[in-house]
Amino acid sequence: MTFDYIIVGAGSAGSVVANRLCNANHNVLLIEAGPKNQGLFIKMPAACLTNLKSTKRNWAFKGEPEAELNGRQIQHDRGKTLGGSSSINGMVFIRGHALDFDGWRQSGCDGWGYADVLPYFKKMENYSGGGNPFRGSSGPLKIQRPKADNPLFLKFIEAGKEAGYPLTEDINGFCQEGFGLLDSSIYKGERSSTAVSYLQPIKNRKNLTIITNAHVQRVLIESGRATGIIYKKKGGKEIKVTATKEVILSAGAVGSPHILMLSGIGPADHLKDLGIKVITNLPGVGQNLNDHPDFVLKYKSLKPISIWPKTKSYKKIMAGIQWVLTRKGICASNHFDVVGCIRSGPGVEYPDLQLTISPIAVDDKTWSPIQEHAFQIHVGLMRAHSRGRIKLRDSNPESPPCILVNYLQDPRDRDLLRTGIRLVRELVSQPTFKNIRGAEIFPGDSVQDDANLDQHIKSHTTTQWHLSGTVRMGSRTDKGAVVDPSGKVYGVSGLRVIDASIMPMVTNGNTNSPTIMIAEKLSDNVLGEPSLPSIDAEVWQNPDYETKQR
Repeated sequence: MTFDYIIVGAGSAGSVVANRLCNANHNVLLIEAGPKNQGLFIKMPAACLTNLKSTKRNWAFKGEPEAELNGRQIQHDRGKTLGGSSSINGMVFIRGHALDFDGWRQSGCDGWGYADVLPYFKKMENYSGGGNPFRGSSGPLKIQRPKADNPLFLKFIEAGKEAGYPLTEDINGFCQEGFGLLDSSIYKGERSSTAVSYLQPIKNRKNLTIITNAHVQRVLIESGRATGIIYKKKGGKEIKVTATKEVILSAGAVGSPHILMLSGIGPADHLKDLGIKVITNLPGVGQNLNDHPDFVLKYKSLKPISIWPKTKSYKKIMAGIQWVLTRKGICASNHFDVVGCIRSGPGVEYPDLQLTISPIAVDDKTWSPIQEHAFQIHVGLMRAHSRGRIKLRDSNPESPPCILVNYLQDPRDRDLLRTGIRLVRELVSQPTFKNIRGAEIFPGDSVQDDANLDQHIKSHTTTQWHLSGTVRMGSRTDKGAVVDPSGKVYGVSGLRVIDASIMPMVTNGNTNSPTIMIAEKLSDNVLGEPSLPSIDAEVWQNPDYETKQR
């Protein structure tokens, strides 16, 4: 089989690239390791945890023992279906801060400043409140602003105001810093994945071939040029496919470096140790692994305003029936309706902590609801100092890679999480929470000093599932860079990477939105189209950030 372009991975980025290349009349193969995105639970927003518990559409990679997390092995959930992680994630839609992208540009990634990426954020989204300098209203991806009608959501925002934080009308607009509503990739009660938004409209195009349940073994490289791929169906033989223009890896922050190394592109010593012929020595492949560590505080609710009763068997069934018939009710929400983007202290230029509240508290191991009215608040560390790596386990393409994030390896990360915990405790001590907030279930009101907090941080910190940065883009003089600012792999022509793995550093927020933006922007580059005109939109930054925390 021969195609113009082969796209490996039909996830958040690959679905976008397939759409744009097919619409430009190119002959495209889109190949995906997982099955099709079928089933009601894929569509139902509240079924997020159910999707994550299943390995049918979730790679569910088991990480290596993390030294600073008491040797725990963290599970890294990654989508394995059409739409990838956008088909199983929490549907949180947040772009990141403008200064994230200006930081990319300053690190040697020309064309990736905020003014450069904003047009592509606008291009991708169909937002009911769009059509202004910051938001788009006619893109493929439908975004909703939540109603946030649960009293806990309203109290959370009011408490932020009482604590002296700013309120923001749009986290994705002029002002990210502060407390406000949290947009979601949900439309009319259903998940709005890239499979729905980008693949569904073109699935019957004659110039698009989609192959699912196919595991890519390696990229074929001849005389320094990528010419195709080898893939296998389960239990089948190897099949060769040729690309006349480019092979594009969109397999994600785990899959893309994995395939590159299996193909002989990566750290030479590591590849030689595994008996893999070195095509190009790129030491940065698999390095620079970023993630957002997550710590959860849980509180009793003094009033019956959590959604716990609605999770009981018969009410859960009734809620499911309501959603099937009307696409409304408790099942039509991801239940992350509000957010606080705050700075950890004076001198921090822009938010580095993300606080989100859930109107239910769950057991950390089983994710089953705690059997009482309760709520929980997540502390996400948005710019961790620690960096991890991904390596091959062996030369067998079917073997999962070794993932070591090195959570809290840099002691500054533990300090920041400790600060975040104390800021949450201050938040729930505000007057608006007085008649609602009961005892702290976890870590517990008695856990106050640094040593005790550190013990709980080590035993309970986990992931927000935002792995990125393992095929970092940068300038040619940057020895750790793997791809140039157009996603082209250094040292191999005809090979490009387009997904979250090319982020120089993770964004200040959930990574799905910027991943889609990356795919939109680089699709223009693949097609030889000029980039969209930049938009110089002014954003808010606390004028007193150098001396004040809020």
